Amino acid sequence: MSSSGRSFKNILRIVDLVADLEARGLVQDSTGLEGLRERLRAPATLYYGSDPSADSLHVGNLIGLLVLRRFADQGHTAIALAGGATGMVGDPGGRSEERNLLDKPTLARNLARIADQLRRIGGVELVNNADWTEPILLLDFLRDVGKHVTVNQMLAKESVESRLENGISFTEFSYQLLQANDYMHLHKTRGCVLQIGGSDQWGNITAGVELIRKMTGDRVHAFTWPLILRSDGKKFGKSESGAVWLAADRTSPYQFFQYWMNVPDADVRRFLLQLTLLSVPECDAIAAAHETAPEKREGQRRLAREITGIVHGPDAARAAEEASGILFGGEPREASAAAFVFLAAEVPTSPIPPAASLAALLAATPLASSLSDARRSIGQGAIWINGERAGESWTPDGAPLLHGRWILLRKGKRTFHLLDARS
Repeated sequence: MSSSGRSFKNILRIVDLVADLEARGLVQDSTGLEGLRERLRAPATLYYGSDPSADSLHVGNLIGLLVLRRFADQGHTAIALAGGATGMVGDPGGRSEERNLLDKPTLARNLARIADQLRRIGGVELVNNADWTEPILLLDFLRDVGKHVTVNQMLAKESVESRLENGISFTEFSYQLLQANDYMHLHKTRGCVLQIGGSDQWGNITAGVELIRKMTGDRVHAFTWPLILRSDGKKFGKSESGAVWLAADRTSPYQFFQYWMNVPDADVRRFLLQLTLLSVPECDAIAAAHETAPEKREGQRRLAREITGIVHGPDAARAAEEASGILFGGEPREASAAAFVFLAAEVPTSPIPPAASLAALLAATPLASSLSDARRSIGQGAIWINGERAGESWTPDGAPLLHGRWILLRKGKRTFHLLDARS
């Protein structure tokens, strides 16, 4: 046996992937878990696909990327598919009406950004289904793929059936054929034997399983995980301002971190299991400790730290946590320069104004409407500068700048303004 084979078997003794996924609540539908478990005794290739319908993936996609990563960490070949071709058609699943088609420049821009996010997860290989779909002629596709799939089968898929009353175009109707062909192509060219996805993809995924069986006689595998709702009934991956994106310019690392800090206690264990790379025993231990003192929010803090580190990197996770700490009672003088860069994107920020007194300094910011308002706040002890309460004798002359650049003003407990010497 080769050294790589011995290494693979040694890894597989550590984690039974099927059992691990079941323990995490990540299996809903499958083509047979015992058959899959047997197949995974040797190195296998699997894939998970995402269409570039927006210029960023969202946290709902994160489950699929982390399942790929779990397989890759156990010695399997994990492929992330970016749907440059299927994205031009649009998946009818989960929608009550026809999707607006994107133009090619928009799709290309979305695809490039999504590719960067897929790579960042690590351990996976990236492919684009446009590479093998675009060269296919229509008549060849109808003859080679379409003849193996009956209209009755296509109509029975939930993603199609749910749209029949309001109507579905032939474009979206054909989506499952394109996705089935992806599985067929990856099976033929890469030996892919497993496709994974959310439960709303089950019909599209099994179309590929059936196509491979009819065209080659081979048995391949599939499983899906349940779509996740928060315990409070809110849609997973939604915040008060909309979707929670993986792109830093759409949901900043600080906002991303705060989303997880604010999840309900009832969701902590489940999200630790499904959205981090921690082992099941580690997740259970963190959840158990959290239950003893939920008011400390240590479970949410660990969750936020782990997920932000995966998506944005450990440095960004640390800076986001520090910035969060500053705004919720932490010591700003102990925070890093990176934390203040994050903070500047989250709180009102302006250049340091010329001012002869603290009252004049405050009046030059939104923290005071006038000099008299500023003096009143100072007299009430409501003004804090760089974490210290400021009295009337404080002057801006020679005021120490945090990291040679910043002055953090706070009025009361939660109203902040950041002054930047470099603005």
